[in-house]
Amino acid sequence: MNRLLLLALILVVPCQHVPAGAAESLEVAFSAADITPALNGSRPVYLAGYGQNRKAVGVHDKLYARAVLLRSGETKLALVSVDLIGLQYPAVQAIRARLKDYRYVLVASTHNHEGPDVIGMWGPSPVRSGVDSDYVELVVERAVRMVRDGEKRFVLATAEYGTADDASLLADSRLPKVYDPTLRALRFIGSDKKTVGTLVQWNCHPEAMGPKNDQLTADFPFATVAVLEQRFSAPVAYFSGAVGGLMTPPDGVVKTDSGQPLGEGDFEFCRRYGEAVGQLAIKALDRAVPVRLTPFAVSARPVAIPLANPLYQLGRAMGVLTRDGRAWTGDAERLGETIGARADANGKPLAIETEVAYLRLGELAIAGIPGELYPELVYGHFQTPADPAADFPQAALEPCVADILPEKKWLLFGLANDEVGYIIPKRQWDEARPFAYGRKESQYGEINSCGPEVAPILMQSLRNRVREAEASGQ
Repeated sequence: MNRLLLLALILVVPCQHVPAGAAESLEVAFSAADITPALNGSRPVYLAGYGQNRKAVGVHDKLYARAVLLRSGETKLALVSVDLIGLQYPAVQAIRARLKDYRYVLVASTHNHEGPDVIGMWGPSPVRSGVDSDYVELVVERAVRMVRDGEKRFVLATAEYGTADDASLLADSRLPKVYDPTLRALRFIGSDKKTVGTLVQWNCHPEAMGPKNDQLTADFPFATVAVLEQRFSAPVAYFSGAVGGLMTPPDGVVKTDSGQPLGEGDFEFCRRYGEAVGQLAIKALDRAVPVRLTPFAVSARPVAIPLANPLYQLGRAMGVLTRDGRAWTGDAERLGETIGARADANGKPLAIETEVAYLRLGELAIAGIPGELYPELVYGHFQTPADPAADFPQAALEPCVADILPEKKWLLFGLANDEVGYIIPKRQWDEARPFAYGRKESQYGEINSCGPEVAPILMQSLRNRVREAEASGQ
């Protein structure tokens, strides 16, 4: 069996439930690992996002991988968050290959724009990758070690789930302006009634420091985590949700003690914004209600998406983007032959392999989406009718997360197991003239998307994963 086939088999995760009558007690453990790259002068660290050749010259705060480990009976799950722009699917596969005793391992990136390039697009020039493969292996190794270390601290726990809304903490730089303003949080409570740890999911790009920063930092989540650690005297795992659109920290809303507005590129702004998100999380947890998190059900499957973006195709051909491709079969859930990283597709349409996941933990649903989901796709807040100048104004509307998930309590993990770029509702796709909203140029978004079919494919795949899990009837 060749290596690629073995990895594919590892990632086809059929639905499986705790057998009837099995113990349904919940055990939880939290763990963290430092994944800050070394700045020793021998090898530059290229910061991800904005443009090329932005080198890190110092460390403002450390980057971490953080894990929430769950166990019920003999079944173990790992929910991992990393302070990175978007750990790629092959690296996630490598982590899973070393944790085969886990029923499922989900690795989500916060989409931090102030950490190292782990995709390739932000190297010293547009034709040279910014990825340090040794650093990616360090992340893989430390993530695995973190999970193994966390296993030593499993404790019996119950859970509470809470939400809080604040649209004023978000800005949308693309029309139409749509937000997912809901922060979602879990608190795990041990038998001693003390908090074991908290999990927070918020919907904003960690890019408060902007393009001129040259310090390694987790961006605003470092301050969010600090607020919650102080409040609950327990570890925290931070996850990003629907950050496409483009969801950013707003200028002018966060102010100094004297009332002076703060904005992008200022560590004081970054800290205060992160603290505001932390206070929103505290609000959510202060009114949280008990939630049962067993039994576990998982449905996750590889899916292909066409690679229509010519810049991504060029980057792949030049070795800037190094992952293998797939021949596009016309069916997203039927993978075509593997096409090497720089190999020619011989005239066949090219796709990339990624993954969509659905986890049901008792009364809680989790959607794992491998990129930057536009908020329209969360609640179905589509502009109707679409702007007639958009490229596909009559395209069918995608099913939305809130309608697909069967539970009222849920979490949305964006950049889960991969980063495939922006996930744009097809009706909103606007690459060809005339441009929507009477604009003279296209809005930002399509340049960092694989193509207009991504949203329909991924949302249908999520619906399929839910149907698979729920069809078992357990």
